[in-house]
Order: sequence, then C-alpha cells, then structure tokens
Amino acid sequence: MATNVDAAEEVSDPIEYFLEDQRYHGKSERTLAAYDRVLHEFESYVRSEFEAVESPDDADRRECMAWIHSLRGARKPSTIATYASYLNRFYDYMNRVGEFDENPMALVMEEMSESIDTNPTRRDISVSEMRSFVDSIGHPLERAVIVTLLKTGMRVGELCNLDLRDLHIDVSRLEYDRQPRVELERRADSLFVSARPARGATVNGEERTASNKRERDTIVPVDAELQRALERWLAIRPDSRSPAEPLFLDTGESWGQRLTPADIRYIVEKHARERGWYRTGGGATENVTPHYFRHFFTTHLRDRTGDRGVVKYLRGDVASDVIDTYTHNWGDQVRTVYESNIYTLFV
Repeated sequence: MATNVDAAEEVSDPIEYFLEDQRYHGKSERTLAAYDRVLHEFESYVRSEFEAVESPDDADRRECMAWIHSLRGARKPSTIATYASYLNRFYDYMNRVGEFDENPMALVMEEMSESIDTNPTRRDISVSEMRSFVDSIGHPLERAVIVTLLKTGMRVGELCNLDLRDLHIDVSRLEYDRQPRVELERRADSLFVSARPARGATVNGEERTASNKRERDTIVPVDAELQRALERWLAIRPDSRSPAEPLFLDTGESWGQRLTPADIRYIVEKHARERGWYRTGGGATENVTPHYFRHFFTTHLRDRTGDRGVVKYLRGDVASDVIDTYTHNWGDQVRTVYESNIYTLFV
C-alpha cells in the first residue's frame, strides 16, 4: 500500500504513522480525530499499567484485553466495540505494512462479549489444498519457513528469532556441528520457542529486530515432515554472519544474515500470489499471510484434537498455570496429542 511516509525509515511514532496514511487516503478530520483520541488513550493506559510496554508494538493480547476490560462500566458496550475496532484496524494496518509483527487485537475481538463482528471470516483452505501449495515450493529455505509456520503455529517474529541451538533433530548425516540448548537435551525432535527475545535486546550475542510475544518458553514437537524440510534447508544453509547462528538465513542480497519479518512476509506473499491467494488491496478475508498459517494451525489442530489446552500451549498464549501443567506433562500429553493429530503436508 502506498503512503506518503517513507516505509524504509524507522517509525518512531506508530500512531502518527497510521494517522498520516489515513489522512493521505481521504479519511475525514472527524474520523482522524476519533482515531487519534482512542489510540492515544490506549497508549497512555498500557504505558501506565504495564512497565514493559513503551509503545503499542510492545503490547500483546493480554494488555489489549486489559484495556478493553478497563472500559467496561465506564463506556456503553457499543462504544467499547467501536474503540476495539479502531485499535484492531490500527494493528491490522501496522502488521500489513510490515511495521508490527502481528495484530494482538485479532484474538481479543473474538473473545469480546460486546456486539461487534469486525474479525473477518478468513479464506477457507482445506488440508489437501495446502498440501498442493507446499508441494509447489521448491526452494529449501522458503519451503522450510512455510512448513515451520504451518506445523508449529508460531508467530513471524518467533520464527525469525530461532537459533540453531533452539532446534534438536538428528542431523548427523549432514555432519552439522552444533549442540541444542540445555532445555532440549532430553527432548529430541523439538523446537524451543523462547519468551525472551525482544526488539532491540541482545540475545545469544545478537541484537534482535523482532519480538517474541509469549508469556513463557514453549517446546514444540518436530514431526517427520518438518524434520525433512529443515534437513533440506540445513544441507544448503550458508555460514552465518551472527555469533547467534540463526536457524533461518537470507540467501539473497543479505546473504548469511538472519531473516526478518519483512523477509518472511515477502516469501509467503510471493507464493500466495502465484496460487491466487493474495491480491494487492485484499484484506484478511482474502489474502493468505504468515498470520493465516497460525490461524490454519489453530483451527485444524483444535478441530482434530478437541483439546484447546494443548493447542493454546503450542501457540504460547495461555496462562502460566496452564503452561506449567503442559510443561510438566510434555512428553506424555503434548507430544502424543500433537503427533496423533497434526495434519500431513507432503504429497
């Protein structure tokens, strides 16, 4: 989407960036004033109530839901629904232009009791159609990235922040010299998704450009198909420019550097366009984006298992007490449920 703001420049004020674009596309001053007031009210609330939140990009589903709850009793339900839709549109826009990693309001909109239905019904893609889509991707890096998103339901920033140490699979035949982190020593065929990385923070010797938005660390099973995709990628993976040894590296102009969220979105958009699943100007009801794969994972695995707890654990968006339950019973319950129900993607 074209704007009169240089997308290559660092966005120091996301709200003003959003408002400038809305003004450029002809929104009335009355509408802009309403967006301005509501978004700054939200920003002020999360900054004052949550120490770790310095800007809207730092807020997660929990902070957004807390703000909605703070409005109850002080605003009419219809007003709360309107405010929520403003915030949802703001996050959706910032996600689509590549400034934010995701839209934390998407799930909040589903959970709200107020009468509003702005969360779109997404494109319905069957597992067999997704198999055909995956089969059409030939490049080992692009295939591994998309299969990882589909098999784990992780967020774009979380995928970008994966290091080699976060993966524990048998790659002895590749003569690959690396050791998994201690949390995975007794958990073979697994990925470790840390809650620690945050944009601007140094983790494992490298300053990160994306944030993980999990309450707690999560260990996700790696099934045979994902292992095959990762092995194919590791067989051609270039040397890293980072001491952190990122799992996914650029093989183009930024050779050997960690993939960014923008890189992931480009990969997904390219293949989705070829499939007719992405159109410039199309919204969430039409376009397949990296976040769509998280939706696909959640919907199909939840329907197959009937176990919302396991799915929420794997997504990394459940309360700490529930995470403790599944962490302690990881080998018996999480892996068994996952391997018994995860869909196949290879033709």
